[in-house]
Amino acid sequence: MAGRGEVWLVDLGMTAKIRPALILSVAPSDADRALVTLVPHTTAVRNSSYEAAIAVGFLKTGAFDGQSLVTVPSVRLLKRLGRLTGSQMSAVEAAVCDWLGLRAPQTPTVHPNRVIREGDQPER
Repeated sequence: MAGRGEVWLVDLGMTAKIRPALILSVAPSDADRALVTLVPHTTAVRNSSYEAAIAVGFLKTGAFDGQSLVTVPSVRLLKRLGRLTGSQMSAVEAAVCDWLGLRAPQTPTVHPNRVIREGDQPER
């Protein structure tokens, strides 16, 4: 099963081709749709403030493009290439949050359909 923080080769359709992309979404439960939200990697860097240039051995020089978020069925994930470190993931999250006008996450994400009561610890 593919997980958040992993980079996969993904079939993004005819116009976007097959390209590396970072899984940004959490793993779906059995009741959820089998979808993943991705941040595509590009070698056509524009030096945008919404790009996160991450150097890893399994990717060509380029950046994750926070403006090009896409959600696809998980069956379009073709091959796992590797995983980003926590600090690398934080850089991509910051670019995406800037693009969406959100604050970068400081604590674990709480899903709206999960009730967190005072004193409870959020689930990861």
